[in-house]
Order: sequence, then structure tokens, then C-alpha cells
Amino acid sequence: MEARVRQGTVRPSGVERTFADDEVIVSKTDPAGRLTYVNDVFCRVSAYTEEELLGKPHNVIRHPDMPRCIFKLLWDTISAGDELFAYVVNLSGDGAHYWVFAHVTPTFSAGGQIIGFHSNRRTADPAALARITPVYQRLLAEERRHTRTPDAVAASSALLDRVVRADAGSYDEYVWSLEPEKVAR
Repeated sequence: MEARVRQGTVRPSGVERTFADDEVIVSKTDPAGRLTYVNDVFCRVSAYTEEELLGKPHNVIRHPDMPRCIFKLLWDTISAGDELFAYVVNLSGDGAHYWVFAHVTPTFSAGGQIIGFHSNRRTADPAALARITPVYQRLLAEERRHTRTPDAVAASSALLDRVVRADAGSYDEYVWSLEPEKVAR
């Protein structure tokens, strides 16, 4: 199983996995992004055991259809000490994929230093996914136009910035604009 945990060895199967609306996928990492905690929901949905995951980089579940510029934005934001909400498609150890609405926050020491990161992921609303998927496809297409990763990320980051500015004032406002209004009953 150890070989399977290496990034890039699992190929997407096209099978979508879901989890219950009342479940939360939880993980914690050290400052370098290596997993230090995973809950049982994370293990079940990702199709990895706790032993396979702990100590591994969180990007072991990175799906190839996830734009790199979103991860750059995520790391830039949380490394600066801020939280980020984002829609993310992940790749399970068996090739299935699953969408989440992620909330990622830095964890601080008593002295104010970042000592790790904490992420809670909930199910992603289908209406929001219908709106974000074409944007991610555009970002991926832009990334694929470039042979060098830094150029690809810079170009897709610029495109994301244009999309965000056209639809909302900030990335946070853009993400929250995708969430459908919840009707109180």
C-alpha cells in the first residue's frame, strides 16, 4: 500500500464518491503540509488508512483536474495567517474522486507562530459545483497552455483574478457567492 500513497501513482477512475451532509472531513498538518491527524471520515472517503496518510504530504489526495492556482492561493493565504474557503476535488486512493467545500486555517502557537494547518471539509453543494466546474476547466486549460509550471500557475492565477474581479470584489466574496441561499423552514 505504501507505493500507492506516492502522489501521481493513482489514476482517476471517473467514479464519484460522496459522504453525508452531516459528516466533516478533518485533517491537520505540520507547517510543511505533512499530515499529522486525519479523522475516520477522511480515511473512509479517501480510501486510505490512517497509517498510510500520517506523515505524508496532504497533496497525496490532489486530483489532476484541480487547478494549481487554487492551491497557490490557498498556501499564500494560510501562510500569511489567514483562513480560506475553497471548492476542491480530491482523488481517493482507489481512483474515485470527491468534491468538498474546504475551510483551511493556520494553527498558531502561544507565541503567534504558525505551527500547522487545520482543514474541515463538508459536502459541496451541487449548484455551487455547477458554477465552479467551468471556471476550474478554464483555469486548467490556461495552465496546460504553458510548459513551465511557474508560468502555468502565474497565467491561471491571473485568469482567476480576472474571474473574481468580474463577479465579486474578492476571492472570499466570489466563493460565498457560489453558495446557494439556504431557505429557513
